[in-house]
Amino acid sequence: MSDEEVQAKVAAKPVRRTSAMQRIAIYAAVLLIVFLLGFVPMWLKVRRCSETLAKTEHELVLVRLQNDLASAVIDARRGDYEPARQAASKFFSSLQVETDIADGSNFTPEQRVLLRPLGLKRDEIITLLARADPASADRLSDVYLAYRQIMKV
Repeated sequence: MSDEEVQAKVAAKPVRRTSAMQRIAIYAAVLLIVFLLGFVPMWLKVRRCSETLAKTEHELVLVRLQNDLASAVIDARRGDYEPARQAASKFFSSLQVETDIADGSNFTPEQRVLLRPLGLKRDEIITLLARADPASADRLSDVYLAYRQIMKV
């Protein structure tokens, strides 16, 4: 073999390596593009589902509050004062937690301001229910109507 042939082979090898490196880089780029083509739509779907979940959880908290209050009203009207007291206590506790939260509350700032006076009726209503006083049903009904009016705001 002559020197020229050896130099030609040596010179040709880096070209092959570069070609192989370019092929690997192209395969990696294609693989990345394929990955992103699968990842981006799934990421968008997950993001949309998270927003829907957050909205649903927000609505669920509000519905549970109203349900607790409605249960208390119905139980008090039927004369079942202990279940009514428990439901009313649960409502007022949840209401206090939600109105005390500044950020992340399920109520708007206007609703929180309007709902705070309802929380002040807690002790009176719980005491009436504990005494099995029929007047507690009327007080709970008033609170329920006020709550529904405030939630429409």
